[in-house]
Amino acid sequence: MEIAHITKPHPETGLVNAKLGLWLFLASEVMLFGALFSTYIILRVGASSWPEGSSILNVPMATINTFALISSSITILMSWASLKLNDFGKFRMYMGLTIALSFVFLVIKYFEYSAKFEHGLSPATSTFLAIYFTTTGLHAIHVIGGIVVNAYLLGPGSKLWSENPEMFTNRVECAGLYWHFVDLVWIFLFPTLYLL
Repeated sequence: MEIAHITKPHPETGLVNAKLGLWLFLASEVMLFGALFSTYIILRVGASSWPEGSSILNVPMATINTFALISSSITILMSWASLKLNDFGKFRMYMGLTIALSFVFLVIKYFEYSAKFEHGLSPATSTFLAIYFTTTGLHAIHVIGGIVVNAYLLGPGSKLWSENPEMFTNRVECAGLYWHFVDLVWIFLFPTLYLL
């Protein structure tokens, strides 16, 4: 028995099941990060003094991370587009680049966190650093989740391409939507924490 709307969009929503489910999941993620951003705004507005992020945080490293994530958004889009053009080799190349850029982000974040801890800066140091570690740490967990999914699609999950290319392409598209959300969160985190 085949489940309807796995590869063909539902006539009411215009979406395949996986994409509809992913949009609902991303709506819950928007609420999660929205609550964190709202908390940050309320605490910052109500504080009598607030440190500038640029005085505590490493803006050049965060800028490199921003370029890495924006580039990974392009490469994951190109991996999906390669599948639409039936070029599995290019899909592998672009998905590999996406994963590599994700690791660049995490390695830079590791060095950034390590430097903070070496200087005695932790979530217990100040409200600002508590917010910084909470939001960027949660974001890093989302990056790791994206790496796991993308690595699966590049590795063992890619067997589906030979069996059902349309379903595999849909899965890559959903992974791309999730990854764009992760990038979008960072695009808000970077100026909010590091520059303002």
